[in-house]
Amino acid sequence: MTDELIARLATDLKPVRPNALPRLLMGTVMASGVVAAIAMLMWLGTRADIATAPGTMVFWTKFFYTLSLAVLGGVATLALARPDGEIRWPWLAAPALLAALLVGAVFQLSHAEADQMMPLVIGGTSLVCPWRIVVLAAPILAALLLALRRLAPANPTLAGLAAGLFAGGTGAWVYSFACGENGMMFLALWYTLGIAVVAGVGAVLGRFLLRW
Repeated sequence: MTDELIARLATDLKPVRPNALPRLLMGTVMASGVVAAIAMLMWLGTRADIATAPGTMVFWTKFFYTLSLAVLGGVATLALARPDGEIRWPWLAAPALLAALLVGAVFQLSHAEADQMMPLVIGGTSLVCPWRIVVLAAPILAALLLALRRLAPANPTLAGLAAGLFAGGTGAWVYSFACGENGMMFLALWYTLGIAVVAGVGAVLGRFLLRW
């Protein structure tokens, strides 16, 4: 009976395409990222100085900080999507990345004039920045959770946290093209808060939606 059942199950097996999991997750993020980018353009538009901003260090700091967090979240999501998935280094690299940004932020503040310090920390959009990131990341997180439901993460909460970091970093990266703030401390505080909120939401939703 057991041999017959195994043979019957084996008959229905279909070969999996090479790199099917990375293709699924990256395709999901790219498609939902386009939705987020279109939403950003229709809702906020690009920053007024988008033509000259790439000539500044802060622009590229925002670009690479948010993108790096998205990549770390993507690597963790890819590993944790498998039943035997386990990974540690992205969770160590993310705080290290924030620490490096804080060092740069302190350096920037130490060379700023007294009347420039508060704008570099608070800016003009600190109350809305995190929530704009959450809104832009929402379609990406939803798409990732739907994709992960087709897979078998052994730790649903941690997989949801990784997906939230992936989505939050991507949403923040999209938002950086609309944000005209130039403070590294602003980036370290308010961008990181927005990404952390998305990651937390991902963890909570993952706990309930990714159980199997």
